[in-house]
Amino acid sequence: MKITSVLVLAFFIAIGNGIAQQKVTAEKVGDKIKFRVDGNLFTSYILSEFEKYPFFYPVNGPSKASVTSIRNANYPHHSSLFFGCDKVNGGNYWQEGLERGQIISLRADILETGGEKAVIENECIWRRPGADSPIKDKRKITVTVPSKEMFQLDFEITMEMLLDVTINKNNHSLFSGRMDPDLAVINGGTMINAEGESGEKETFGKRSAWMDYYGDRMGKTEGMAILQHPTNKWFPAPWFTRDYGFFSPTPMYWPENDEYISLKKGETIKLRYRVFVHSGNHLEAEIAKEFKKYKSE
Repeated sequence: MKITSVLVLAFFIAIGNGIAQQKVTAEKVGDKIKFRVDGNLFTSYILSEFEKYPFFYPVNGPSKASVTSIRNANYPHHSSLFFGCDKVNGGNYWQEGLERGQIISLRADILETGGEKAVIENECIWRRPGADSPIKDKRKITVTVPSKEMFQLDFEITMEMLLDVTINKNNHSLFSGRMDPDLAVINGGTMINAEGESGEKETFGKRSAWMDYYGDRMGKTEGMAILQHPTNKWFPAPWFTRDYGFFSPTPMYWPENDEYISLKKGETIKLRYRVFVHSGNHLEAEIAKEFKKYKSE
């Protein structure tokens, strides 16, 4: 009887915390993998062969509206939440123009779905016409729901150099997010790093473990934070930030020799990022506390 009472109490506590019966699913639909939380779309991972690279869109917050945007007229190469890189062995795996370089999905497998998390594995090749592929990568993507006011996406990527690779200095590299215009600093939003520095002027080029970007819309505050794991090469990478809504930990814009980064054939690089899509500001979402948890994993 006592055990039953404890279980019932735990159940109602879970409901109060907004975590009871949170069912997370991943489902292949055409050239997308759709992640849903209790049947509601959180994000689609888009794997189309006609796109520059795989990317996530929309990335819906607790309000069920996307915190990210795609294909802004001035920056059509900003595709919501994505991973790419410019100036790799003469190729461009970031900006528009598939003939300049493309990251192609070779396979995408759903490893876990229907429980407290959904997990997929995706393998990709970097290629362009008339050139040998410089990189292949394997990605693990995990979606969980820490609370009713926060969704979590873990993005882990292992890159293998198929050739000696040179990445020339550029401002277009690795894991990046483009916020919805309503949440941008230029429209009243806030972009703030782990040190409490805010806005493009204070955060551009600064090394920081994480960055949060949020603003007010539809009567509530909502945003997205990107965390770098301490085991990452270049940690903490400096951030390329823009008040119009772009932010990315971008080591390639600040290479050690100020010209390029060299990677040897056979070398592997593993990078881990955690994304929180949340209600409230960075204090209410406890991003600093979440990073402390993350760095111990």
